[in-house]
Amino acid sequence: MNPILVYSIQFFSLSLSFLFNVSDDVVPYFKTEPGLPQIHLEGNRLVLTCLAEGSWPLEFKWMHNDSELTTYTSEYKYVIPSLQRLDAGFYRCVVRNRMGALLQRRSEVQVACIAPSFNSGDKAPLPPISSCPRPQVTWFRDGHKIIPSSRIAITLENQLVILAAAASDAGAYYVQAVNERNGENKTSPPISLPGAPADPSSMAPVIVVPPSNRSVVAGSSETTLECIASARPVEELSVTWKRNGMRVTSGLHSFGRRLTISNPTSSDTGMYVCEAALPGRSSEIYLFGLGAVSVFFLFKEPPYFTVEPESRILAEVEENVDIVCEAMGVPPPALQWFKDAVSINKLQNPRYQVLAGGGLRVRQLRPEDSGIFQCLASNAGGEVQTHTYLDVTNVAPAFTQLPVDTTVTDGMTAVLRCEVSGAPRPAIVWSRGSHILASGSVRIPRFMLLESGGLQITPVFIQDAGNYTCHAANSEGSLNASATLTVWNRTSIVTPPEDRVVIKGTTATPLCLAHSYVWKKDNVVIAPSGSSRVVVEKDGSLLISQTWSGDIGDYTCGVISEGGNDSRTARLEVIELPHSPQNLVASLNPAHSHAVVLSWVRPFDGNSPVLYYIVELSENSKSRHDGVAVGDNQISSCVTVRGLTPARTYQFRVCAVNQVGKGQYSAETSRLMLPEEPPSAPPKNIVASGRTNQSIMVQWQPPPEPEHNGALRGYVLRYRLAGLPGEYQQRNISSPEVSYCLVTELIVWTQYEIQVAAYNGAGLGVFSRAVAEYTLQGVPTAPPQNVQVEAVNSTTIQFLWNPPPQQFINGINQGYKLLAWPDDVPEAVTVVTIAPDFHGVHHGYITNLKKFTAYFTSVLCFTTPGDGPPSTTPQLIWTHEDKPGAVGHLSFTEILDTSLKVSWQEPLEKNGIITGYQVSWEVYGQSSSRLTLTLNSSTHEYKIQGLSSLTTYTIDVAALTAAGAGVPTSSTISSGVPPELPGAPSNLVISNISPRSATLQFRPGYDGKTAISRWIVQGQVGAVGDEEEWVTLCEEENEPDAQMLEIPDLTPYTHYRFRMRQVNVVGAGPFSQSSRVIQTLQAPPDVAPTSITVRTASETSLRLRWVVSRGCGTKTYSLGKKVDHPEWTEYALQMQAFNAIGAGPWSAAVRGRTRESVPSAAPENVSAEAVSSTQILLTWASVPEPDQNGLILGYKVRILFRAKDLDPEPRSHVVRGNHTQSALLAGLGKFVLYELQVLAFTRIGNGVPSAPPILERTKDDAPGPPVRLVFPEVRLTSVRIVWQPPEEPNGIILGYQIAYRLASSSPNTFTTVEVGATVRQFTATELAPESAYVFRLSAKTRQGWGEPLEATVITTEKRERPAPPRELQVPQADVAARSLCLRWVPGSDGASPIRYFTLQLRELPGGQWQTYSSSISHEATACVVERLRPFTSYKLRLKATNDIGDSDFSAETEAVTTLQDVPGEPPRSVSVTPRTTSSVLIQWQPPRDESLNGLLQGYRIYYRELEYEAAPATESKMLKTPSALRAELTGEPRPHGGDLKKYRRYEVVLTAYNVVGEGPASTPVEVFVGEAAPAQAPQRVQVNPLTASQLEVTWEPPPPESQNGNIQGYKIYYWEADSQNATEKMRVLFLPETTAKLKNLTSHTEYLVSISAFNAEGRAFTPGTPSFLAFSEITSTTLNVSWGEPAAANGVLQGYRVVYEPLTPVQGVSKVVTVDVKGSWPRWLKVRDLTKGVTYFFRVQARTIAYGPELQANVTAGPAEGSPGSPRDVSVTKSTSELTLQWTEGRAGRTPTTGYIIEARPSDEGLWDMFAKDIPRGATSYTVSLDQLRQGVTYEFRVVAVNQAGYGEPSSPSAAVSGRSPTQGPRGAGRRAAWAPSMAIPGGDVLAALSSSRPPSEPGTQLELGRIPPGEKASPAKCSPRPSVSGCVLAVELKVEKQDCTNLPLPSRHRGARESWT
Repeated sequence: MNPILVYSIQFFSLSLSFLFNVSDDVVPYFKTEPGLPQIHLEGNRLVLTCLAEGSWPLEFKWMHNDSELTTYTSEYKYVIPSLQRLDAGFYRCVVRNRMGALLQRRSEVQVACIAPSFNSGDKAPLPPISSCPRPQVTWFRDGHKIIPSSRIAITLENQLVILAAAASDAGAYYVQAVNERNGENKTSPPISLPGAPADPSSMAPVIVVPPSNRSVVAGSSETTLECIASARPVEELSVTWKRNGMRVTSGLHSFGRRLTISNPTSSDTGMYVCEAALPGRSSEIYLFGLGAVSVFFLFKEPPYFTVEPESRILAEVEENVDIVCEAMGVPPPALQWFKDAVSINKLQNPRYQVLAGGGLRVRQLRPEDSGIFQCLASNAGGEVQTHTYLDVTNVAPAFTQLPVDTTVTDGMTAVLRCEVSGAPRPAIVWSRGSHILASGSVRIPRFMLLESGGLQITPVFIQDAGNYTCHAANSEGSLNASATLTVWNRTSIVTPPEDRVVIKGTTATPLCLAHSYVWKKDNVVIAPSGSSRVVVEKDGSLLISQTWSGDIGDYTCGVISEGGNDSRTARLEVIELPHSPQNLVASLNPAHSHAVVLSWVRPFDGNSPVLYYIVELSENSKSRHDGVAVGDNQISSCVTVRGLTPARTYQFRVCAVNQVGKGQYSAETSRLMLPEEPPSAPPKNIVASGRTNQSIMVQWQPPPEPEHNGALRGYVLRYRLAGLPGEYQQRNISSPEVSYCLVTELIVWTQYEIQVAAYNGAGLGVFSRAVAEYTLQGVPTAPPQNVQVEAVNSTTIQFLWNPPPQQFINGINQGYKLLAWPDDVPEAVTVVTIAPDFHGVHHGYITNLKKFTAYFTSVLCFTTPGDGPPSTTPQLIWTHEDKPGAVGHLSFTEILDTSLKVSWQEPLEKNGIITGYQVSWEVYGQSSSRLTLTLNSSTHEYKIQGLSSLTTYTIDVAALTAAGAGVPTSSTISSGVPPELPGAPSNLVISNISPRSATLQFRPGYDGKTAISRWIVQGQVGAVGDEEEWVTLCEEENEPDAQMLEIPDLTPYTHYRFRMRQVNVVGAGPFSQSSRVIQTLQAPPDVAPTSITVRTASETSLRLRWVVSRGCGTKTYSLGKKVDHPEWTEYALQMQAFNAIGAGPWSAAVRGRTRESVPSAAPENVSAEAVSSTQILLTWASVPEPDQNGLILGYKVRILFRAKDLDPEPRSHVVRGNHTQSALLAGLGKFVLYELQVLAFTRIGNGVPSAPPILERTKDDAPGPPVRLVFPEVRLTSVRIVWQPPEEPNGIILGYQIAYRLASSSPNTFTTVEVGATVRQFTATELAPESAYVFRLSAKTRQGWGEPLEATVITTEKRERPAPPRELQVPQADVAARSLCLRWVPGSDGASPIRYFTLQLRELPGGQWQTYSSSISHEATACVVERLRPFTSYKLRLKATNDIGDSDFSAETEAVTTLQDVPGEPPRSVSVTPRTTSSVLIQWQPPRDESLNGLLQGYRIYYRELEYEAAPATESKMLKTPSALRAELTGEPRPHGGDLKKYRRYEVVLTAYNVVGEGPASTPVEVFVGEAAPAQAPQRVQVNPLTASQLEVTWEPPPPESQNGNIQGYKIYYWEADSQNATEKMRVLFLPETTAKLKNLTSHTEYLVSISAFNAEGRAFTPGTPSFLAFSEITSTTLNVSWGEPAAANGVLQGYRVVYEPLTPVQGVSKVVTVDVKGSWPRWLKVRDLTKGVTYFFRVQARTIAYGPELQANVTAGPAEGSPGSPRDVSVTKSTSELTLQWTEGRAGRTPTTGYIIEARPSDEGLWDMFAKDIPRGATSYTVSLDQLRQGVTYEFRVVAVNQAGYGEPSSPSAAVSGRSPTQGPRGAGRRAAWAPSMAIPGGDVLAALSSSRPPSEPGTQLELGRIPPGEKASPAKCSPRPSVSGCVLAVELKVEKQDCTNLPLPSRHRGARESWT
């Protein structure tokens, strides 16, 4: 058996049983009931469900606040997508089936919200707050939260009550309510409460806020009663509560004002009394409770049923039925009856009666009374419901409408009707054959039992055809009826049309594939016509091309056939770009200061919903716009733009975006200025450093620019002692350019905390984070205390002391200095330094003092900056006595046989009080015979008697003090023999020679009959000779028997010759014979250099000066540029002297710092990233520390377009400060490739840019409009449009869109065509003749369509070229320094609209016409011309272009001169040199002419002191003479205090200025003031002969005011009177002595002597730098170099030195040429040995006694760039008297040729030299007399063309031509004709000089300087040698006129040079 069939039979059997058991129908019922009220957030999604069951089909509907929300559907859910406040309320679900309908208990939905209850005008009391749930309320007064107290209460209704108000209660009150569910809060406007005067009197209690009735629902947790009373004094007020007369003590709080009943029940009901009382008074208010009055505390109880109906009631027709329902609750509930969810009150059935007990009676039942009866009980506590099903019986089923046969088409819906009546309601079952299809309990797909009993089949299939039976049955019977369903196989459209959305101008093709068809548009048949735009294809497709808005509609494809008709409809929408928004208005947002509200009128959306809007803004007149997309699901026409910056102007535009793309932008708003606000950020990078002990330097950087919120006007710096609560002190910096402040008048060595804030016109911004810094240490201000001093012994003193109070040390205690000085020599101070001891009493000693000497003593404390005050009242103390020294001058007189007298003098070193003398004598060698005698202190001689005759005695004399006997002085003498002078020693032998000593052996001479007491050795040192001086080298005492002496303290490596003599008691004997000459050995130096000073020389070098023991020197050491020796670095330096043997000791360390320079390396890790189409984010790391070379002030970003011909000049973006290492480069070109480099800069200048450049392209964007739109071909019905790509493509152009329409048609009716990116023209056809059309052309990139270019064209053939513009004017008001505005009136357009204008300009006087722009808008009548040069005259002209062509140029404008601008460059070649010790000389070259930008008015010199201790004040000096090239800054005091101070470093910068202002400053130049060479020579020089070969020179120093420092020595120049150059010598004295001996001179010869002084800065009388260095007549091998006389000659100029060399070796050789030019004239030189195209380095310096500083310049040998090419075909023709050169003109240069010169090369010299010049430009030949050529010499010639650029390339040399043969006589003044080169000399006396060009080994020729008065004539003279002149004298015949310039020709052979090769 088929299993499906079995299932069907079983199912059918079950279904048939159902026919006779109608109780299987189930009444609907709810599975769940609603819970407690729900609170939801606004905007959330809410889903309500209704879970019910019962017989099928179940249907649901929803009600809100008893109003229907939906009709009955099968959906059991109700969804609110976004909950709003209006959605709050009670919701109820209704469910029904065939049995009836049932109401569900209602469910409450609450929406969390808080209403804006407050208005600005609200006054007390405030309105109640509407909030769900109840808000949390807080009261404030003057910003402080109010806490309830005995005087202040906040009621349950959140009202603020102030009891016993006083004056202190005055203030601004406001309340804040917070919804704790959604976080919203509302704040009321402030309410001002004036203060109430205090009432001293008492006031009886009064109830202010009485209690109100309360009711509570069962199950509540608590309820509160409130009673607020007032009285005076309120503090004594008491509040009590009573219930039913009994006092309540529990639940009281809030000062007794509130009574809270927890977990209330019915037992808590009753009457409550609130009493307020003062001592002696009371007030009773409001009795409330359960009693006769209805004022009580009510306990609510929800309703509940006491009697409910049965779930099912059976009754027969015509019976009466009572349905019971009783309920109870507190208060008693109300009952309400419903039948099938409809109130019986609405049914108004007279058979339905509500009984008094609450039940319902239904009289005379009818079948339609069957259904669900529902009873609802409700009170304030809630509601409940119960229901029953009333089943009316005894009526058999009967058909009210039988099923009928039905025919439907396949796929449609079939409905078979079957309506039955009966009681109870019959159950319906549908079957087909034996299959049950639908019933109350059976439901299968596609078959639905309708509520009416019918059967619905959806959809119908072919197999559904057949017979269908409707079975109806109830308890009274059953019946059935059948109907036949016929299903047709319908004719259908296979491929129906689909809804289409196409873009305007494209093609639409709706498909409809069927056998026969008809198309309709909006129910109108589309008839085929001749139009080619709408075509019906053979396959049924409808083809619509060039779609536009008229094609929008519903298109129906209909099919007619015998199988049925079919039609399908599709919608065609034509969409386009949205139009531009209109009426765009920008206004300030009053609620947000940083926001702007934009509103506009919604534009036409292009039939496609606007997706969003793009708002673009322009900030501060930037030409670029930055955009942001705005919009949401409901596109608004108003938006608030936030995050704007105050005090900036903004302009906005808006465009709409739909599915097609971005539409056109709206018109831009007018510029809107945001109000200024105080800066919102503090200054950055605050750095504080102590400068002095009472000042701190504070530096900072401005706040980030977006945080300025206006133009900064300055800064406020405040400071106070760190850690202390004192008041801030403030300093106002009134200039925003100043980012530093020196805070002075501070406390020494104290820490301060410092803050800085910026301010603008709106006020002061926020202060920075405090930085802490100490002032520097100071010197102690108090001496040590309790100083005690005592002598320890004869040479030592002990000190005891306590330290000064700590607060007076003013720094870190570095120790103490013990001071002692003799009473009689106060300047001889002995100082001993003692380290600090921080424990106990300090002590120290001074040793090595003089014995028995009175010393004053003192103690001081010192810190790093210096010494504090010494202890008060120096103490006088004596060192102890000691043994005395030896007596002096021991001598013997009155020598007899038995007696002699011995004499002596006091000892030089008494070491105490002399108490006497001790005299001892003994026989020589016999100590046993010794006798001693003590004499008093006044005795200095004694006669010794009792001696033996002719006996030798030893006699000693010693002084005595209390300490004992001193050193004895001893001598031997023979009695009876008087002593004599000793003889001379002999046989001097030198041995043991060392660097510093030698041994002298000798034979003693005759002793003079007494002992030798002293030996004296003398020597000649260095210079040895009979006339040289002898100096005493050593003396030896008490060695009477010596035969060998050690000579100490010799100078190493020095020649010596010795002699000696011996001394006894009689005196000194004669000198011995001289020893041989020796030389001591070499030794390392034993003394370190002293007086070392360090000065900054350059960025990489320091200048050191020092003095050594035997001289001084000055040396500059270049430290180089090494990793460990960077620029701008402080160094510690030590020096030592050394020789071949070794090095001496190191000197003490000195410190110096190299000059700050520019960074030598670029920032590291440079990277770039494009963040938008106009912005690139550039980041980098700092410059490596060793390469910073100074303080990095910031960074510069160089921005260069990579594309050719775009912005060739790099732009700069400056980032201030060293801590910001990124930059957002804005305002860039879109989709442009940029080269980016970063460099750091110091105050000196820019460093090295990063390499290689970073390449980064900005992102693409919509393009700009195409340009040069013209219509070259216009017909009556067609036009051809031609264009060029946009000037700003902003990306890769993907295509173009051409849109056009009749000018008179609707603005939205454009015909649109798209073409490819390479297309540049388009022809529009089918146009109307003689009509105006508007064409729009736009380009497209990846980002969309760009701004369109619009033009109008008229379809006519009557066109011509336009007339030129006229009335060109440049109003003077529109002329600026670099721009002007040209205005004009357009001419006739020639019946063809003007497309654009072309503007040309010409710079006067000789400039060419240049095209400024060829794309000026056709609508323009004015144009701003930029990028002009200041103070320059221009003329302008204009032409118009239409579709036919260009007009003629307009008439030129009058000459227009741009205004002056500040100079564009600083002065050049600035040098600063010390002039005196308090003045400096500043020299410079003016800026280039092209950078002056106007009439130069003068210069300003700014200078400032660079010492750290000095305030950074800048002084200035103004020079109002524009021709001045030098100035002097002096130290003379001036009223403003700008004098220069000695021994300080200064920085000098120079600016040029004109009437507009100052130009940029020059690079800073440092100079040290205080040292300068002596300004005058020594005075009163005298020379006296000493011997035949010696002179003595004496002098006086220069005057003190001219010494400019300490004189360190003198240089003595001396030479024989007749031959200075050959005999001149110099001697240097390194001591400031004023006498010297000149030795080894030529005997009996006259000498001339010159003396100059020198100091640490240098020698006097060196001249200054030459004033200029210039070059002229530069050819490929020669040039003239000239220079100017020094501004400061500092003496008589003796000549000049010129040195030149190539910058790079030529063929591997670098030749350095030195030329000495003697005399002060000439100041020029002809150089003839250059190499073509090589750059040479020239140096020139002037000479007085010595050479001064150099002036340097570079020059490159010709030919000059842009000069003419070489002439061609040079030939020479010679005749008997002359020769002729001929040539052909060569290639022209950049400018026309102005003339020629001829160069000649004689065979005897081999060098090219200028032969003839100033040959006219048109000449091609030149004739030369043979008299100009030297006899016997052959010549080669070449020709050089000249133009404004300079001398060009020379021609090839001509053939060699010989001069006149010796047999030919001279013609004319031949000698004069040979002087070819010339030099211009002013009229007046002539001074000329020539020097030889021969090699140095050959004798030169010197042209004697001679002066020729104007108007006189010099007669010829021959050259004759003269002993005093090296060379010969020439006289030149020369006629000179007054006030005229004369050419002085000089022969080439007299240009000499001294050459050196390297």
